[in-house]
Amino acid sequence: MKAAVYYETGAPDVFRYEDVPDPVCHPGGVLVEVQAISIEGGDVLNRAGGEMPSKPHIVGYQCAGVVREVGAGVADRQAGQAVVVVMPFGSHAELVSAPPMQTFPVPQGLDPQVAACVPIAFGTAHECLFEFGRLQAGETVLVQAGAGGVGLAAVQLAKRAGATVLATASSDEKLERLREFGLDHGINYKTHDFVAEARRLTGGRGVDLVVDSVGTTLPGSIEATAYKGRVVSVGNAGRSDQRTIDVTALGQMNRSFTGVFFGGSLMFEPLRGRPLVEGLLRDVANGDLRVAIDRTYPLAEAAAAHAYIESRQAFGRVILVP
Repeated sequence: MKAAVYYETGAPDVFRYEDVPDPVCHPGGVLVEVQAISIEGGDVLNRAGGEMPSKPHIVGYQCAGVVREVGAGVADRQAGQAVVVVMPFGSHAELVSAPPMQTFPVPQGLDPQVAACVPIAFGTAHECLFEFGRLQAGETVLVQAGAGGVGLAAVQLAKRAGATVLATASSDEKLERLREFGLDHGINYKTHDFVAEARRLTGGRGVDLVVDSVGTTLPGSIEATAYKGRVVSVGNAGRSDQRTIDVTALGQMNRSFTGVFFGGSLMFEPLRGRPLVEGLLRDVANGDLRVAIDRTYPLAEAAAAHAYIESRQAFGRVILVP
């Protein structure tokens, strides 16, 4: 099969488009022919400097496709079935092998490119807002990097839950586009102090909850919250080597801080995590939630796709197609 691989971590140009051995369909597993790959923030960070279990390494958390082969003992997946696969690595390829528990059936009629974008981004946003953020109707939430995958999902989910939604982005154009997804108030972090704006927009009180996928903004996110405000950290898009928080700033206003990794929910709480993803896929298929795809690249151009994401121009997801 063909895959986008690299032999060392670094800039996007470390990618090579090469022939590699086909993965094996193990007993109790499935082999999936990949139709669409959603490039996740973690994919970009891992390529830049993450662990490499093997050389060459195939990065990638998530893809959608069709089951080609079913291993012995598998009863709940069939050849020809459309699925989304969530995995530790390996999505940037024409074929992936995975246990059935790492796959989710795609609702009939849902485009594989759209389906490929759902589990991680929407599942993560849901965890941040509700499981750990405890968001309630009538509260105010600030979503950092609102035009990213998790950001767009969080804006929609928070608005649907009856919250007032603030979000940051790097341009007024992105903020204007976010309004159609439920944004109430946009903050251009390049031209405004987001802490001051968040406080101004809440009458000086501060927001109830911040979803922060940037990392470098954590001190400001804490400062932007009200009394008993909650801050949920999910990722490090800002690529800070040292993400620190001031515990004193938390204690002074009885604030709380939580780190979230949705993979942990799927691993340790599958009876809760899996139905959550399945419900989100149905919501997208029904049109209740929306996925924004900015650009689509051939798998052979993985380097260009990663470079485009790193340019911070994208609104929503960037897709690779084998």
